Amino acid sequence: MTTPAPYGARASSPANVRGRGRPRSILALALVTLALVSIAIFAAAGGWWTPWASRYIQGVDVSWHQGAIDWRTLAADDVAFAYIKATEGADHVDPRFAFNWEHAGAAGLYRGAYHFFTLCQPGARQASNFIAVVPRVDGALPPAIDLEHMGPCREGPTMTDVIAEARIFMDRLEAHYGVRPIIYTTREFHDAHLRELQGERFWIRSIATPPNFRQNDWIIWQHHNRGHRRGVSGPVDLNAFRGDAAALAMFASSARPPT
Repeated sequence: MTTPAPYGARASSPANVRGRGRPRSILALALVTLALVSIAIFAAAGGWWTPWASRYIQGVDVSWHQGAIDWRTLAADDVAFAYIKATEGADHVDPRFAFNWEHAGAAGLYRGAYHFFTLCQPGARQASNFIAVVPRVDGALPPAIDLEHMGPCREGPTMTDVIAEARIFMDRLEAHYGVRPIIYTTREFHDAHLRELQGERFWIRSIATPPNFRQNDWIIWQHHNRGHRRGVSGPVDLNAFRGDAAALAMFASSARPPT
C-alpha cells in the first residue's frame, strides 16, 4: 500500500525518483573511472605496468647495479628472459656476471649476455674481452652489443667509424657463438652513428612508448628503466620480446651448440 502524500505536498513519481538517482550513478561511475586511471598511472610510473608493452613476453636486463638478485623469485614474477651484463670496453668484467649467469639459468630463464661497447677501444679488443668471459652454452639468447656510449674518452681519441668497429665486434662474436649479435641502442646514439647501418636486429630503448624508429628491425623493446619486480631490491630495466613463446624459444636456440 502506498502512503498518501501530506496535504499540499507533491507526490514523487517513479520518473522523479529515477531522475534523482541518475546524478548519483554518474558520480559513482566517475569516481570508479578516476580510481582506475589513478591505479594505472601509479602502476606505470612505479614500474609495474607499461600498457603498450603488456601484450609482449616480458624480460629484464641487469648488471652489478641491481646487487644480489633472487632469481627464482624474479622468474616467478612474469619474467621469461634476462640479458646480463658481462663486459665493458677492452678489459672490464661485470663483477656479478658469473653469479647472475649461473643462477638465471638455474631459475629456468632464457638468458643472454651483453657487452657495453665504448668508443675508446677497437672493436676487436672488446670482442676478445667478451669471448673470454661469456661461455658458449646451448639455449642462450644471442649476444647483445650495447651501443649508447657517446664519449668522450678519458684517454686517447674517440673512434671515428663506429659502424666499422661495431661490425668487427659483431663479426667476431658471430664466428665464435654461431649467431649474429643484436644491437641495443638509444635514439640519440642511433641518430648520431647508426643511421646507415642495415641488415641487423635491434633492441631499442624507448621508455613507456613503442619504438618510433627501426620499427621493422626491433626484436626487443626496453620500455622501462626504473621498473620493479620481485626478487630485485631496487629498480630494474624492463623489456618486451616481440613474439610469442615459440618465437622466444627459437630466438634462444639459434646459437651454435657448445663443443
